[in-house]
Amino acid sequence: MSRIWKLGDNINTDIIIPGRYNVTTDRAQLAKHCLCEVLPEFAQQVQAGDVIMAGHNFGCGSSREHAPSAILGCGTRVVIARSFARIFYRNAVNIGLPVLVCEEAVLASSDGDAIEVDLERGEITNLTTGQTFQSEPLDPFVARIVQAGGILEYIRLEGTLR
Repeated sequence: MSRIWKLGDNINTDIIIPGRYNVTTDRAQLAKHCLCEVLPEFAQQVQAGDVIMAGHNFGCGSSREHAPSAILGCGTRVVIARSFARIFYRNAVNIGLPVLVCEEAVLASSDGDAIEVDLERGEITNLTTGQTFQSEPLDPFVARIVQAGGILEYIRLEGTLR
């Protein structure tokens, strides 16, 4: 069982990981400061497998991979949002962080709710409310990239992009 960490609209990459911490690409170091300015307790309290839920335009701002890396470094299982900034979405896939779009789940869920997510089927179950939602499951190719741990690991394993 995982916990939802709920955020609003237009959460930009500098909110996810402030620029002053982008002096490293080490995920563990970035994770220590993830969401520090909006949820100071996040980095200390997030548990492996927890889920971030957000409104529209999650990850807008810079094109640095630091933001999804910080989230992944915290052990976050998936980010579910009403919509994603295009560059963040692609960076998340490239580093192996699953991202799902499901407006209904976001609107019906609250911070702290318990959640289960089946990435293969795109099924999101809010265990607190008992509601189940259907998102678009990960594209099979994207799922293989995520499962490999990112695009570089996928290429190392497969030898090519298929």
